[in-house]
Amino acid sequence: MSDQKPDTPGQTPPEDKSQELASRFPTAYTILFLLIVLVAALTWIIPAGEYERAMNEEVGREVAVADTYSEVEPNPQGPFDVLLAPIGGFYDPDSYVANAIDVALFVLMLGGFLGVVNATGSIDTGIRLAMLAMKGREVWMIPILMCLFAAGGTTYGMAEETLAFYIILLPVVLRAGFDAVTGVAIILVGAGIGVLGSTINPFATIIASNAAGIPFTEGIILRFVILLGGLAICIAYVMRYAARVKADRSRSVVARQWPAHEQVFLGAEADKMTINSLSGTQKVILVIFAATFAVMIWGVSSQGWWMARMGALFLGSAILVGLIARLGEKKLTGSFIDGARELLGVALIIGLARGIVVIMEQGRIADTILHASAQALSDLSSVVFINTMFAIELGMSFFVPSSSGLAVLSMPILAPLADFSGVGRDLVVTAYQSANGLVNLINPTFAVVVGGLAIGRVPYDRWIAFIWPLLLILLVFIAVVLSLGTVI
Repeated sequence: MSDQKPDTPGQTPPEDKSQELASRFPTAYTILFLLIVLVAALTWIIPAGEYERAMNEEVGREVAVADTYSEVEPNPQGPFDVLLAPIGGFYDPDSYVANAIDVALFVLMLGGFLGVVNATGSIDTGIRLAMLAMKGREVWMIPILMCLFAAGGTTYGMAEETLAFYIILLPVVLRAGFDAVTGVAIILVGAGIGVLGSTINPFATIIASNAAGIPFTEGIILRFVILLGGLAICIAYVMRYAARVKADRSRSVVARQWPAHEQVFLGAEADKMTINSLSGTQKVILVIFAATFAVMIWGVSSQGWWMARMGALFLGSAILVGLIARLGEKKLTGSFIDGARELLGVALIIGLARGIVVIMEQGRIADTILHASAQALSDLSSVVFINTMFAIELGMSFFVPSSSGLAVLSMPILAPLADFSGVGRDLVVTAYQSANGLVNLINPTFAVVVGGLAIGRVPYDRWIAFIWPLLLILLVFIAVVLSLGTVI
């Protein structure tokens, strides 16, 4: 496809290979490392402080205790700490406790599985036949898929698991005539708006409600309003963008990278495929392929699975596919390694992103920021209070992207302040999860964002160019809903 002339007026011709993925904006690696340096510099400026912690049986972990903040011995982070941070992002170099190493290994296992499946030709043929069947109706896969991802986000906090779907979906959207940003948006925005509008998400709503001392069902109606309204806004935005770029490639925010994306995700011979049917073996492989993801979702949502077990699932499925396809030992292992190699950069980015949080924790400035936020919320009217709370949680989410981590850190301190402003604590929980979900659509410290963009070959600046109007719309929508919540 990359060597064809455009047949739609206004489309831009493919550019020279030397311009593939060209961007004056720094790479994700540079951005993340500079953020590590910035946070390290802040540890020399912001006083170190800590709240006392106590075990909360309902939450299942230690939480901060209100009114116990005190300054502690500073631990400013120097040049060696900065260099050690990316390593610490994977595991604690002193205690050897895992940080993001489990996510990185899962990504490599996923890449190996996809490499083996791709070696059978099953996905390429299946995608081609699916696109022939959907010809003229491709745009409707956007709302269907976004609703499915949003359902995962609102019920069990679907986040890191979405990394498994990019390589499947991107060839589909490119064959449908959309760009790579459309594919990334379907997954990242779809699951993200679900987390933003969490209803029964145990990693956000339930943990935060328990930490705030209220049942998680309080405020659920307002959260449904945010979920359904936000999902409608996001679907309309992505569908409108997809229709524009299908009609005119030059309107894509990644127009310059489009030929390279086709080369990566569709292959050099993609347009020369003449196979019009799946073999019996390929059909069996596609069933195993779909079943693997179904088992993954079942394991995470109901069996308490996390990265290690998901990685083992993909490893086992890769071996099974190789045996059924009769790839042989050398081709099976070679395909697995090649697939893992494709996602090695993603694995490194995940550790680098976690390194930012490591620096902030070691510098002991997170609780100081939280204490300053609590002081800023005193003596405010209800509407001003809830919107200030929303703004504070927006800022804190950049430094603590984990929904459960931010809930445990902020809710025990900030939720009780609502009692003095005539605001329900459930509104504080809603403000927290909405802020965290909104920021995590672009947060460079969040492995799901940087990992998804890296798999999709979408530069960070191009993602910002695509999503910033949507962020403004969602920001206003959430602020209006929260304000109305204080007077209803």
